[in-house]
Amino acid sequence: MPKLSIDEIEKLKNNLKEKGYKLTPQRRAVLDTIIKSEGQHLTAEEIYELVKVDCPEIGLATVYRTVLLLEELNVVCKLDLNDGCSRYELIHENENHQHHHLICINCGKVIEVEGDLLESLENTIEEKYVFKIKNHSVKFYGLCSDCNKSSKLK
Repeated sequence: MPKLSIDEIEKLKNNLKEKGYKLTPQRRAVLDTIIKSEGQHLTAEEIYELVKVDCPEIGLATVYRTVLLLEELNVVCKLDLNDGCSRYELIHENENHQHHHLICINCGKVIEVEGDLLESLENTIEEKYVFKIKNHSVKFYGLCSDCNKSSKLK
C-alpha cells in the first residue's frame, strides 16, 4: 500500500487547521512513524516506542492523543484483532472500506487482503434491506502458510 501523498498530507494539515489544531512536530513524528510502519498494525505503545527514538521528549499521553485525533480525522482507523489491544493503520483516500485481514491463530501474523472482496454482497444487502453501507470490517482466522506447513510436518 502506498504511503500518504503530498496532497493527503496537505489535506490533513488543512483539516487540522479547520478544527483548530496544528501539525506540530510531535504529531508529525507520530504520523511519520505510522506511515513508515504501514502494514504492521501497531498499538499506541508500540508507536510511542518508535517515535521516542527520534523524538525523545514526547510522552505516551501525547501519542495517545495524537492517534485519537488522527482517528477522528479519518487518517487512521482502529483495528481490533482480538488480541486485547487497539491497533492502528492508515486510511487512504482511494479506499472505500477498510481492507480485510487474515489472522493466524497460531503465530498471530496479520496479512492484509487488498481489494474489496464484498462489493457484490454489499450491493445485495443494500438493495434487500434498503440499508446504506458506509464501511465494513472482515477478519478471517486460520493458519498462515508458514504455520500450515509446519503443522503438516508433524
